[in-house]
Amino acid sequence: MKTFTPSLLSTFTNVTAVFTTRHGGVSKVPYSSANLAFHVGDNPNDVVRNHDLLARSLGYERRQLIHMRQIHSDRIVIADETCTFDTPPECDALITNIQNTPLMVMSADCTPILIYDPLNRAIGAVHAGRAGALNAILPKTLERMAQIYGTKIDDVRISMGPSIHGCCYEINPDIASEVEEKGYCEALRREGEKLFLDVNAVLRQQLNALNIPFKHIEVINECTACRRDTYFSYRADRQHTGRIAGVILLR
Repeated sequence: MKTFTPSLLSTFTNVTAVFTTRHGGVSKVPYSSANLAFHVGDNPNDVVRNHDLLARSLGYERRQLIHMRQIHSDRIVIADETCTFDTPPECDALITNIQNTPLMVMSADCTPILIYDPLNRAIGAVHAGRAGALNAILPKTLERMAQIYGTKIDDVRISMGPSIHGCCYEINPDIASEVEEKGYCEALRREGEKLFLDVNAVLRQQLNALNIPFKHIEVINECTACRRDTYFSYRADRQHTGRIAGVILLR
């Protein structure tokens, strides 16, 4: 399976972190080929094979992986022995400090986020679409990591993976009003009568408000809608598509 390691996390030897692409799996059209989601209509056997391919390439057993039933919420779950591959928790963020427990966030336009605290050896995986971002899923996850693991703002590293960017994410006036009311006007762009939202700009504004060092934040500058040749895009693929993923694992 074709993956890449975010450069911000690549220098740490005791953590594995990757984002996947849509290539290197076995799924058939329109999920071709590395779809990792069971809920999109793909053949479940092909999805399992894709997970096995990914697990083998990263050196873990598929059943060790914890993923999510993502619901565009601000719900955060501590990944422990009660979570299993076959019974994913309903949430939009996972955190843990348990070794050899891979966390996965899936996406197809929303922003997949990987978090690493090298001092306290804790990790997180966050799903941030528009709703999650506006409900502060990312700051809330960092707050929970601080409460449970002692994570400090100066230590944490955050990598935001491929997602739809402000060039392609057209929204309606009601959503634009909500964005403005929450104080994220700079995330909006007008083009004639059209309105566009940059979700990553919302996330960056939230991180800046927390005073997280700029050098500890990485944004993968690839739009999934522009690069549907490389990634799945819910919008560009007209809603019938697979899911890429971000995976992070403590060694």
